[in-house]
Amino acid sequence: MAAKSNQRNDQNAPRRRMSAKEYEARRKRKFVIFGIEIVVILAMVGILYVVMTKANDKGPTTTYLSPEDLGISYTQSNADTEGTGEAIVDDQPVYMNVALFGVDARKHDELYKGSRSDCTMIASVNLQTGDIRLVSVYRDTYLNLGNDKYDKCNGAYSYGGAEQAVKMLNMNLDMDITKFVTVGYQGLSEVIDGLGGVYIDVDATELKHINNYQQDVASVLKCDYTPVKQTGYQKLNGLQATAYCRIRYGGGDDFMRTSRQREVVMAIEDQAKQADYTTLVKVFNDSIDDIYTNLETDDILTLLENIADYRIVEEGGFPDESMRTTGNIGAKGSCVIPVDLESNVVWLHEFLFDETDYVVTSVVKEISGKVESDTSPYINRLN
Repeated sequence: MAAKSNQRNDQNAPRRRMSAKEYEARRKRKFVIFGIEIVVILAMVGILYVVMTKANDKGPTTTYLSPEDLGISYTQSNADTEGTGEAIVDDQPVYMNVALFGVDARKHDELYKGSRSDCTMIASVNLQTGDIRLVSVYRDTYLNLGNDKYDKCNGAYSYGGAEQAVKMLNMNLDMDITKFVTVGYQGLSEVIDGLGGVYIDVDATELKHINNYQQDVASVLKCDYTPVKQTGYQKLNGLQATAYCRIRYGGGDDFMRTSRQREVVMAIEDQAKQADYTTLVKVFNDSIDDIYTNLETDDILTLLENIADYRIVEEGGFPDESMRTTGNIGAKGSCVIPVDLESNVVWLHEFLFDETDYVVTSVVKEISGKVESDTSPYINRLN
């Protein structure tokens, strides 16, 4: 992989839009857009091309994150990578791991810092098989925020932006992530509308809440909304699908909400595969101002080698259902508690990388002990 540039972009720099002719001239093969939940929805239809076209005479418009600042432990058994976010076998990368953040940003500059990541996901792409595995990290999970303070993990993005949020994932989960993608409400809604909507099966419980969430999102985006009036498999527009992703009530709480988000991802993947190039170009042009990422051209070109073979094969949530509980942790409020963080991290590495004998690092052991120490009095009280 080419060395990363140390040049940081001007976040307010103008971004060049492309024509359909330019797009056709650059593409060398038909590709399938892929993506990952609320955050990746933008990435799914935009990232493969947007990142490649952002580099111009003003330099790259992505943000470089130093591995040394991201809490990466080089003793991990699955990663001999020197902080690339990939596992290496026989000098060839096997996995590309990307952090995906959906933030409650109401203004563009809130994509960078100051917003909680209401949606956090890890996308692990096996570059040899084309398999993509997705894991939602529940927003209320009690973890080290990357600064040795313990709280709900979605606070890391608010305090330190993408850099601290990525560090939080690496420290707690023994990951080696250096790449990220962030979007807010606007980008999600635009991409779905650009693709002509997505097909979702709305049940009776979800119907009770989806229009209330539409009102909330519409007030943020200052737009009108069309009520969903019936249950069943149907096409949802961008605002409706965004509202569907946010439903938390009716049973399952945030666990079901993240499941809905992954459902929307797969629905968008289906639509993107059917889109023609003119449609994709319009989607790209409409969404490029609503994405914040540090993925580089070389990363995208690596994916494009055999992009038609990429597919989402598994999805899940962290902590694992069999090793988590919930409870009010004093002033922290209601949290998702990983019962034995070490065991959860072992499970995660088996889920993402098929590692059956993973041994966690000393960092995770220390964090696991702290999580247990902080939460056990409250859990025991519940029992």
